[in-house]
Amino acid sequence: MFSIDYHSRQPIYEQLYDNVIRMVSLGILKPDEQLPPVRQLAIELGINPNTVSKAYKNLENDGMIYSVVGKGSFISGKTDITECKKQEITARMTEAAQEAVKLGIEQQQIVELIDMVYKGVKKS
Repeated sequence: MFSIDYHSRQPIYEQLYDNVIRMVSLGILKPDEQLPPVRQLAIELGINPNTVSKAYKNLENDGMIYSVVGKGSFISGKTDITECKKQEITARMTEAAQEAVKLGIEQQQIVELIDMVYKGVKKS
């Protein structure tokens, strides 16, 4: 259900956050659906429970999930799919930009590409 790249420069808690956003935006996770318990997910992924807890806390702070004491964490019914998609795209663009930096692509090349895309969208 969750995919983690242990070799990524992106922290694991951010990857978990992005996974939840992606799954909500794709309709895989529905409002009021329960997320795996922190300890269970940590064991499944082979990571520290504090890492999962941090991801869940950030999701809760952003209104994406809510917690019920003794019951667990659930997808918020107030989750805006458009906002989820925006966050997912932002995460993918950040990852792409980081990869571009690693490959030595100049910032100006990226800016020009984005400008071309936006100009193409506006013409439509």
